[in-house]
Amino acid sequence: MIYILIMQQVDLRRIDLNLLVTLDALLEERNVTRAAARLGMSQPAASRALGRLRDMFSDALLVDGPGGYLLSARATELRPALRQILAGVGALLETRPFDPPSAAGSLRLLMTDLHAAVLAPHLLSRLAEEAPVMNLDILPPGPAIAAMLENETVDAAVGVIEEAPSGILRRKLFEDRFVTIMRKGHPASGKKLTLDTYLALDHMTINVTGTGPAPVDELLWAMGRRRRVRTRVPNFFAALEIAAGSDLVMTLPESLARTAAGAARFVMLPPPLDLGPIAVSLLWHARDQDAPRHIWLRSLIVAAAEMSVNMDSRR
Repeated sequence: MIYILIMQQVDLRRIDLNLLVTLDALLEERNVTRAAARLGMSQPAASRALGRLRDMFSDALLVDGPGGYLLSARATELRPALRQILAGVGALLETRPFDPPSAAGSLRLLMTDLHAAVLAPHLLSRLAEEAPVMNLDILPPGPAIAAMLENETVDAAVGVIEEAPSGILRRKLFEDRFVTIMRKGHPASGKKLTLDTYLALDHMTINVTGTGPAPVDELLWAMGRRRRVRTRVPNFFAALEIAAGSDLVMTLPESLARTAAGAARFVMLPPPLDLGPIAVSLLWHARDQDAPRHIWLRSLIVAAAEMSVNMDSRR
């Protein structure tokens, strides 16, 4: 304890901490030549290191005795603390493996109900196989995605993010595209969906984060056109139920439209606007880039995305 308190007051920037590894070998072997061989260094280098250690501790550390060196009183005193310090550094630097079959706790993912509907079934299937004890918690997105990753509220996020902010890493999972859906039997379902016809309809939009215009409206504004948005809702599945029971139309990613179209309630048409592809990305904090648990989680999400894309391609 006395030794530790003294070391706390030492300016560590002035000390070569590699010398502590050499000191441990010298105290263990009590022989400079054997310590040098153990450390893979020359005997003169080990002798110089011993000299520096003696200066550092203001003590001989190894003293002549019958048949070789003996530990000084100071060396005997500090040896247990030295072992503890080196063991602690080793544990700090050790790469601890992540074992999914025995792992417990929850995986916390940030995504919309759209992406949860597309990815969660595949994620749960893989979890059941690889990590049966772990749980999956899905949180709704908000305007502060980067902050939630920063403060570890979530492990990763899935969303349409064009540019990742500083400290956030991104990988594209798949590309989606926009389609326009309306209920079967809608008055416009049998007509060609021209831009004028599209703008004459009543629309519904989904605003998940509560901020910013929809991509459709941004493009229309650039063209000097407007559509009539009668209803705004915060999630996709509420919008689907409203669209199924009304004459409101909705332009949304095809992956959700195909999920909904399984109920045979909707007509799906290409919108009369070139909205381009939608890049759905996986986001995580740079802090977690090399963490074994997070590497495994990202591989799980990527595999789930590939499975969902393959299923869509077969429809």
